[in-house]
Amino acid sequence: MQLNKDQIRALDQRQLDRHHHNFTHLSDRLAEQGIGTDRIVDDLAAFQVAVPSWALGAGGTRFGRFSFHGEPGNLEQKIDDVGILHALTQTAGAISLHIPWDTPTDYAAVRERAELHGLTFDAINSNTFQDQPDAEFSYKHGSLSATAEKSRRQAIEHNLEVIDIGAKLGSKSLTVWLADGTNFPGQRNFQRSLLQTEDSLKQIYAGMPKDWKLFIEYKPYEPNFYSTVIQDWGTSFMLANACGDRAFTLVDLGHHLPNSNIEQIVSTLMLKGKLGGFHFNDSKYGDDDLTVGSIKPYALFLIFNELVYGMRNNPQNPDLAWMIDASHNIKDPLEDLIQSLEAIQEAYAKALLIDQDKLAAAQRDHDVVLAQEILQDAYRTDVRPLVQRARLSRGGALDPLRAYRSLGVREELIRERGKHTVATGL
Repeated sequence: MQLNKDQIRALDQRQLDRHHHNFTHLSDRLAEQGIGTDRIVDDLAAFQVAVPSWALGAGGTRFGRFSFHGEPGNLEQKIDDVGILHALTQTAGAISLHIPWDTPTDYAAVRERAELHGLTFDAINSNTFQDQPDAEFSYKHGSLSATAEKSRRQAIEHNLEVIDIGAKLGSKSLTVWLADGTNFPGQRNFQRSLLQTEDSLKQIYAGMPKDWKLFIEYKPYEPNFYSTVIQDWGTSFMLANACGDRAFTLVDLGHHLPNSNIEQIVSTLMLKGKLGGFHFNDSKYGDDDLTVGSIKPYALFLIFNELVYGMRNNPQNPDLAWMIDASHNIKDPLEDLIQSLEAIQEAYAKALLIDQDKLAAAQRDHDVVLAQEILQDAYRTDVRPLVQRARLSRGGALDPLRAYRSLGVREELIRERGKHTVATGL
């Protein structure tokens, strides 16, 4: 299934007058504050977020999985689903693959299909947290950190293979997340595990093309509950430094202990030029992988404030890779991704409203009240007309979720694929 701009434009016609009224009203109010909307709309229109291939089907937990009808049964159908998201939102211009869940069989056909939808391939993700059916050695006791040299070598070779797959698709970065760790005290030696991981990452880094980046993810717990080898941003940062200039830390919103100050982590990494990528999701308790902005929208806004500041003031940090990392067991996955993309754009738009010069002056004057007011005034602003105008400028829908339902997208996917297809991976 493929949506075209004429279908979307026809749906938008009945809402255009109201949108123009709301946009004009907001623009006039912001102009009184000395804030121009043209640059903000341009920034929003240019902001693209990669959709992970594993988020397009129903997710699950170790207790069960509730399949969703019309799921994409192969990589080509997953690309089509991201194409639908991009057609509606105009901010989902890339797809991030997980190997071996979504290894292409025909690279030329896959690239052609992505180009048809206006999509590129973002960071490619390796998997050493599961034993694959054809694997000779197990990762039960670790992969890149494994004491068993053969398991470690197998994990390194897998990552090098993933790099080769990504290169054939036009990707320029590899994301490594390790499940390696322990459940019980004394199970492993912490220092040896870390040193083996560092050595493995260095070998992977050495095998990357010279124009590639390595993103090193971290997570404090799960699936292991006593220790994780790369448990926090400091360990990831240390390993990235050990690998080289093209290795960076990747921040996942769900990979932190409760009440962690993620905005401070982001700020520090950008100052040091080592923030490479960002995974969006939301959580109440741990790595819940919930809809972006559904639980902690103000925290997301504060993070974006630091991201915007860093993008403007930290030229030592590279352009960031943006991606959603989520898995949904209850909602229609495409509807949930539309909600996430909308939440990301709104948080970004609100952060763009902040007058950084006024905020800096309040900080210098120790005017804590004014600093808080500057942030909260931006946060309380209804920026949806700005996000809508950005979508319109690219041919997207004023209300993507409404358009998705009005066009009967899920019903058409069920008609094409059937009720009992199951997405690869999760």
